[in-house]
Amino acid sequence: MVAERHAVERIQAERLRALFAEILPGNRFLAAKLTLADLTAAALASPADLARLPFTTKAELLADQLAHPPYGTALTYPLPRYCRLHQTSGTSGKPLRWLDTADGWRWVLDCWEAIYQTIGLRLDDRLFFPYSFGPFLAFWAAFESGTRRGNLCLAGGGMSSTARLRFLLDNDATVVLSTPTYALRLAEVAAEERIDLRSSGVRALIVAGEPGGSIPSTRARLEVAWGARVFDHSGMTEAGPLGIECRENPGGLHLLETECVAEIVEPTTGLPVPPGQLGELVLTNLGRWGSPVIRYRTGDLVRADLRPCPCGSPFLRLEGGILGRTDDMIHIRGNNVYPGAVEALIRRCIDVVEYRLEVDQTGALPVLRIELEPSAAHLSTQAVKQVDQAICDELLFRAEVTAVAPGSLPRFEVKARRFFRKTAP
Repeated sequence: MVAERHAVERIQAERLRALFAEILPGNRFLAAKLTLADLTAAALASPADLARLPFTTKAELLADQLAHPPYGTALTYPLPRYCRLHQTSGTSGKPLRWLDTADGWRWVLDCWEAIYQTIGLRLDDRLFFPYSFGPFLAFWAAFESGTRRGNLCLAGGGMSSTARLRFLLDNDATVVLSTPTYALRLAEVAAEERIDLRSSGVRALIVAGEPGGSIPSTRARLEVAWGARVFDHSGMTEAGPLGIECRENPGGLHLLETECVAEIVEPTTGLPVPPGQLGELVLTNLGRWGSPVIRYRTGDLVRADLRPCPCGSPFLRLEGGILGRTDDMIHIRGNNVYPGAVEALIRRCIDVVEYRLEVDQTGALPVLRIELEPSAAHLSTQAVKQVDQAICDELLFRAEVTAVAPGSLPRFEVKARRFFRKTAP
């Protein structure tokens, strides 16, 4: 394992040198960063040298695109070299546009190929994508990588949830790619329509786009409803598809470290955290030369798993996957809690099909309000009592837990929006 780890670090150093040799000075955004840090490409010969560079943030990239519309200056080549445009979902603000060259797009597809290999995708698997892809990168990349490797890929855009389920069954899909939220929604619709998902040919769910795949209670609910193995995946429009769960060790993510350099830093100071402690994931991708990100602050909170993985991979493993977001921490009566921890408790209650969280910060003390939607009205009291007690026992504070009428909370296909803050005007 030590020898393999050294081999990974050697590959990272070689690719990092090649990256800087290619992108400078053409990439004006990154060239300016090196100038401000009084550095040259020659000074960045190894992953450890990256710490000499300032971080890159999404806010910086958005400001750059506003100042140099429409695509900004974080591009290595002239615009005619680019053939793909994708953008972020914009759930936390204005969408960020991202361009790829043909070579950069092949790198994205290669990352998905590695993801498919890690989960043991077979050539006879049929992949179902229950989405209208729009401008989002993830499912375009997964779809095209699947077709490139020879799998039958089924696009499920422009359909109702019921029609998608019928389409899935009619075409004998074996792998479904979805957000955790929408996979749960499809299971809910299947129950309403008396469709037995467990008897379908689906053997695996690849879930991404939000926490859930590595939250034990959410994962268990998905696997019971579908009768299939859940594989968690993580990626970003800006950084690319870089995280996947292995078959041998559920509940965590390996990073494709031959394709990126990962750092875990303390969110406030930006300094590396001690091994095994919680911190913010910072990524440098190594193969997307037309639109690279260097020391990119993802906002994702992670913890390195220091134990050897049973799969034998030398790649960094993130224990529990993405554990939260740096900007989502809830401060309640001296307790620091992330929405994922609340979801983990809510999903244990099998009577709850949907929920909504609101932190009310308009008073002297913040209050967490939780709305639960039960599967049937007569289960409301029981669900409220169970969730209220779980939060008190395990998170050590009281929340205002109420039930709403069945069918009253919104349903989501892509990223769910369940967490809100109410602040004083």
